[in-house]
Parts: sequence; C-alpha cells; structure tokens
Amino acid sequence: MSIRYWLCFAAITLPAGAQPLASLLEEALRNNREILAAQKKYEAARQRPSQAASLPDPSLSVGYASNGGPWPVAGIGREPTSNAGVSISQELPAPGKRKLRGEIAQRDADAGFEAYRSVRLNVVERVEQAYHELHHANEAVASVKRSQTILQQILRISEARYAAGRATQQEIFKSQTQYSILETQMVRYQQEQTSKQIEIRALLNRPPGGPAIETVGEMAPGELPSTLEEMLAHARREGPVLAREQKLVERSELSANLARKDYLPDYTVSGGYFNQGSLPPMWQFRVDFRLPAYFWGKQRAAVNEQAFAASDARHSYEAAEVDLEARIREDYTMAETARKLIDLYEKSVIPEAQLALESSLTGYETGAVDFLAVFSNFLNVVDYDLAYHEEIMQFHVARARLDEVTGKEKE
Repeated sequence: MSIRYWLCFAAITLPAGAQPLASLLEEALRNNREILAAQKKYEAARQRPSQAASLPDPSLSVGYASNGGPWPVAGIGREPTSNAGVSISQELPAPGKRKLRGEIAQRDADAGFEAYRSVRLNVVERVEQAYHELHHANEAVASVKRSQTILQQILRISEARYAAGRATQQEIFKSQTQYSILETQMVRYQQEQTSKQIEIRALLNRPPGGPAIETVGEMAPGELPSTLEEMLAHARREGPVLAREQKLVERSELSANLARKDYLPDYTVSGGYFNQGSLPPMWQFRVDFRLPAYFWGKQRAAVNEQAFAASDARHSYEAAEVDLEARIREDYTMAETARKLIDLYEKSVIPEAQLALESSLTGYETGAVDFLAVFSNFLNVVDYDLAYHEEIMQFHVARARLDEVTGKEKE
C-alpha cells in the first residue's frame, strides 16, 4: 500500500455524527448565556428613553386649616382662614431638558445594542476559532497516525535489512525512538481535542457529557472574501465597536447641552381649590422657580465636566478606530500569508516531499539509499503535513476574527 494512500486516507473518511460549523453557530446564537444576558441588558436599556423624557410625577395635596380647635374644618364658615381643600402641583423642567434627557437615554440604548452585537460577534468568533482548532487537533491526530503507519513500514524494512546484515541496529533504535516521539505528539493533540471540546460545549451552553463534537471532513481553505480596503470600510460603516463609540460621543455631546440647560431655572406650577363653608370658596394658583443661584460652583462646573467627558469620548472613538484598523490589518496579513503558504504546501512542498520519501524508501529497500536519507525525508513529510493543516487553521481563525471586527453577521 503506497504512502500517498495513507496521507490522503483521512480526507475521504468522515466521522459519524459530524456536525457542520453552521449548525453549531446557530446553536450558540440561540443558547449562549453571554448573548442572552447582553440581549436582556439591551432590552432593559430600551425602556429608559421614555422614562427620561417624561415629566416628573405630579403632587397632590389634601388638607385643611382650622380655627378654634385642631379638628378638621373647625371654624369653617365663620373664620376666613378656616378651609378644607385640595391642590395639585407639577414640576416642569426648563424647555428642552426633557427632550435632551430622552435623547441621552436613547443613545445609551443604541450603545447597548452595539454592545449586544459585539457579544454576538465575539461568541461566534470564539466558536469558529475553537471549532477550527478542534479540527486541526483532529487532523493532527490523523496525521500522526499516518506517520506512525509509514514509520512502521520503515521499521520493518530496517529490521529485514538488519537481519540480512545490511543495516545497523542504530537504524532500528532511531525508528523506535521517533515512534515514541510521535506518541508524545499524539497525547498532546488528544489533550487539545479534549480542551476544545470543553470550550465549545461551554459556548453552546451544553451540559457536560453527551456525544462528542465532531468536525466535518477536510476543511477547505477558501479565499478572502474582500480586499483589505473593503474590510476597513465595512468595519467603519457596520462594525459595532466604532458604532458604539460613536453613540457614546453623541451621548456626551447631548449631556454637555443638557448641562448648559441647567443655567435655566426649572419651575413648579400648582393650583388648588379650598372650601370655606358659607364663605366664598378660595382658589389658588402659583409658580415656583428653582433659581440657579450658585451657578459659579455648580452649573459651571457641570458644564466643564461634560465638556471634558465629550472630549474623552471623542478621543476614545479615535483610539478605537486606530486599534480596529491595526487589528484588521494584522488579521488580514495573517490570513493572506496563511493562504499563500497553503498553496505552496498543497501544490509543491507536500507532493515533492511525498515523492522524495517514496523514492528514497524504494531505494532503501534495495540498498541504493542510506537510512538517514529515508529518515530525513520521512521527517519532512511529517512536518509539512502538520504545518499544512496548521496554516488552514490559521487562515480560518484569522477570517473569523476579521468577521468579528468588521461586524459581518452570520447569515
């Protein structure tokens, strides 16, 4: 059986019960508790704008004034100051304050929505990354098993040559040592499998135990869907990070406007009716103003505070924009480099290494090639096969990060 058969065997056998990535993402969006918590937080924030823009609750007063005794309506009808009545008062903010408060609360809610979107995108990215890392661990385990099979073939040839007096015992020992090294790699990749299984289960909010999460066959590398400039433009237009920062900038500017409005006095309007028995009833109407008498230490300081807060929000937006662009450029470069390496491994490096190993193995059986050449070619095939699958993983992980930072939602 040829070496190339063993190198391709895993790509044509799919694990039973394998679950596509799309179904795992759908399950995460439905069940992940971080997403549900962010959603409820946003829904709570949506209830605030109408509250903030509403008038304060009115006050209702019921009472009496008496003469000659403390009991109700004593002296009513005889004394002009004895009466029983009701009054109602309504506090009214200065013009424009209610609207500004509602708009500030709306910007908070909008920022909450972008935070909710960020959590969704982050969970999706983490599921994708863990899935591709699990897929890489599965491929690495399969690759190590294929390598062990090839190494056993080399070991059998070495033993046959040793029995015929054409090989040294060192060749057998070297093969056996490499087999043990592959066993240690197997243990490490199996630990990675377990770790990623646990991580994905937690993101899907699945209980411990149950069937293992299997990956689907060979993971095709695919292509980058957009250019770097298109991704940068999409992130500025649709990305939740900058959108949230923009809402906070708008909120801080509205808060500064509201602080300036505090130079205007709020006022309270009240009116009442008072019954005086046989005397004519008494009516009352009044307006009370709350004067900003200490504006130099209160309102002025509040305006300055909000001006600094607005400047802080604008600088935070600019910092987020710089950081976002750097992340996109870094991940795009990683994906672009990984894609080039995938092509090199797939089209030239791995096929040439496989041919070199097959050729040297045939020559080793006949004595035309020494053991070190075979062993070196074998190690090259092992390293390149693992590196190829690692670059596929890096490509998909970088793409998942790009989807997160650019705000690309899964359909």
